[in-house]
Amino acid sequence: MRITVGLAQIYPKLGDVGANLEKHLQYVQQADQQGVDLLVFPELSLTGYQVQDLVPEVAIRTSRDDATFRALLDASMNMDISFGFVHADKRQRFYIAQAYLSQGECLHVHHKVYLPTYGMFDDGRYFDEGASIRAFDTRFGRMGMLICEDFWHMSAPYVLWMDGADVMIFGNSSPARGVSASEGGRLTVARWVELMTQAYGSTFTNYVLMCNRVGYEDGKNFWGGSLVVNPEGEFMTHGHYFDETLVTQQIDLNQIHRSRSRMPLLRDERPFLVQRELARILEEQGGSGG
Repeated sequence: MRITVGLAQIYPKLGDVGANLEKHLQYVQQADQQGVDLLVFPELSLTGYQVQDLVPEVAIRTSRDDATFRALLDASMNMDISFGFVHADKRQRFYIAQAYLSQGECLHVHHKVYLPTYGMFDDGRYFDEGASIRAFDTRFGRMGMLICEDFWHMSAPYVLWMDGADVMIFGNSSPARGVSASEGGRLTVARWVELMTQAYGSTFTNYVLMCNRVGYEDGKNFWGGSLVVNPEGEFMTHGHYFDETLVTQQIDLNQIHRSRSRMPLLRDERPFLVQRELARILEEQGGSGG
């Protein structure tokens, strides 16, 4: 099966859900004209990243009773959509979330598991931690979603791989940090993210779809560079740095089978050994943590 993926590398307006929803719908229309089957938006694409004390005001619920969510459900009738938002649950807990919508239904919502509180980041002050990492079935096969800091921890994509995900979607709000003098001024963080996505593609023999936002917030410059990596760990496409754009790429899901025939890493994986050794390590360290 071949599908066309779109990566909506947008510049959200901080705290303005209405304006950002309109931008989402415009990109859906543009993607539809280009034959996109799956359109991916970045982390917190509906709100912007530095929402801080605005969290309760910009949060939405994942039901048709919520007008914003309903508009995106309706927009998913012709193409699948993955977008980022602040999710308010029934008990008024707030999460950084990524939803996957298809043909008017919500198939999955992922809550960001790893909330950075180092350097310029302060996610843990305003949001609750996600409590699960799970793959889910779509009309294009089994997929998994992670959000920004999640994919800096190899355990997260590993769990998705073991749970059957053949395509990994990474919603990102990554600001520019560091410049490599030895690589002609290349962004250090871009290099790290690009290396990670290639490593995950080749190690897990999966497709990797990374959508990163652009624009400025509170002195932070988000670098974009959205990309698609194939199961051989090769870049199929790479978005411009710093500019809004819709990146499109056709992918062949049969490539997964061909790559795994040559590199049967999944077949030879030993999850029960990993489980046993982790249990031993945690016992020796005196607890299992959260």
